[in-house]
Amino acid sequence: QVQLVESGGGLVQPGGSLRLSCVASRSIFRINAMDWYRQAPGKERELVAGIHIGGSTNYADSVKGRFTISRDNAKNTVFLQMTSLKPEDTAVYYCHADRVTTVAGTIEYDCWGQGTQVTVSS
Repeated sequence: QVQLVESGGGLVQPGGSLRLSCVASRSIFRINAMDWYRQAPGKERELVAGIHIGGSTNYADSVKGRFTISRDNAKNTVFLQMTSLKPEDTAVYYCHADRVTTVAGTIEYDCWGQGTQVTVSS
């Protein structure tokens, strides 16, 4: 089963920056879409940003202009560069990948990482 491993979370002051990374830990041939979601305490999980294998991206309105998603297809890795962080960005951030084709030829859908905590506080 494909596993997604996130890293880069932590505590940062308002206005600061963090860079999240997520790598798929298996022999992957292709990942169609990779996304970042987040879930704050007491709130539903929401899409933050997504990137298709072709490079097209989409962002939640709340993060446009502050967050940038990118991916390295050769390394099956997706990144989320977060700048001008606000306390309301505090949440657990989850990596998500959809339609993952492995080298063995299997296809997995709707794969999730364990999450990484991002806390924005002074």
